[in-house]
Amino acid sequence: MNRYKQRMIPTVAAVLAALTVACGTGKADSGPVTSPQPVTGTDWRVDGLTVGGTTRHAPATARLRIDTDGKAAGNLGCNQFSARATVNGDRITLGDLRTTRMACAPDRMDFERALASALTTGTLVAKTDDGKLTLTDGNGDTVHLSRNASG
Repeated sequence: MNRYKQRMIPTVAAVLAALTVACGTGKADSGPVTSPQPVTGTDWRVDGLTVGGTTRHAPATARLRIDTDGKAAGNLGCNQFSARATVNGDRITLGDLRTTRMACAPDRMDFERALASALTTGTLVAKTDDGKLTLTDGNGDTVHLSRNASG
């Protein structure tokens, strides 16, 4: 091997080692890097509602979608709804709620009234984590949602 090649090998190895350290995290296995899931443009299934410390499971039909155009729609558990939506960071406000007027079993209607109230009593704070979304109102009541597998 000539002198030029002998000097290049250690230099290349040093550069590669420096790049490996610069690009690494210093952790043995830091896992995948994830970013918060957007709340808008996603079909969410309502899993339940916690009001006053009591959690109630949602009917299978309960859904929510907030679009970037300032509209929200879904199902409160029995009736379809639409609303005006304002999203500012992790703050969401729903207003002008309009619903269909079907009658369902009393437990579904009770859930529906509680969900409509939680969604529209003021500004909600949104938190996403691994396909889950929680919307918390000013009273500490929480709507629990999951990313809809088909959406």
